[in-house]
Amino acid sequence: MIVDSHCHLLHHKNDHNVDTLIKNANENGVNKLLNISTKEDEFEKVINLSKKYDNVYCSLGIHPHEAMSTCDSNLAQILELSKFSKVIGIGETGLDFYYNHSNKKGQISSFIKHIEISQETNLPVIIHMREAEDEIFRVIEEQYKKKAFKGLIHCFTGTSEIVKKLLPYNFYFSLSGIITFKNSENLRESVKTIPITNMLVETDSPYLAPVPMRGKANEPSFIIHTVEYLSNLINVSVDELSIKTTQNFFKLFNKAK
Repeated sequence: MIVDSHCHLLHHKNDHNVDTLIKNANENGVNKLLNISTKEDEFEKVINLSKKYDNVYCSLGIHPHEAMSTCDSNLAQILELSKFSKVIGIGETGLDFYYNHSNKKGQISSFIKHIEISQETNLPVIIHMREAEDEIFRVIEEQYKKKAFKGLIHCFTGTSEIVKKLLPYNFYFSLSGIITFKNSENLRESVKTIPITNMLVETDSPYLAPVPMRGKANEPSFIIHTVEYLSNLINVSVDELSIKTTQNFFKLFNKAK
């Protein structure tokens, strides 16, 4: 079994409907999926989808691109809806200083508020990190001193330095099809510094289709190519990697059953 720990099943760029996406995933041994929300109008939709499919979980959060829409009402909604059994994570949140679709101050404020919800609910926070390693670590370090929380850097593209900094906090790192890209040599070196005990895998579909599916809309079934590539990179069998990343998923997202 393989778990796709981060996908967007309702995204308009998907090539197939949800039924087909899940069918394709199951046929390729991808038996559990975490469907991510990124803005308020997706909260009820991802929850309803998780009610329809036994093998689909969901998360609630405001993406850093949408951070300027973060307000008390939608944060209260996240807190209330997180009580539902299949809401297993808080996010996608974090910082994106590459695109800066929301200003930095607003992104940081939204990120901190998501961490506070994570601390209150004991659900792991799912973190988007782009061109913001130093600030991400500063926020995590400061908030962790107030109260411990669990976290995941999704679609990890960072340096070995941030891995070293976050491992003492028992953070996890989710790896996507980016590791298969020709220009990702630096990332591959960083990935080698992540213990297998702290690895998850994801598609971030419909984005970032791995080689040999580049140019297509990504989907959960394509994660097998990432797993195969990663197994060769870190010199473990596909079966061992699949088992370990699945165990890691359920250890981190321990509300999932």
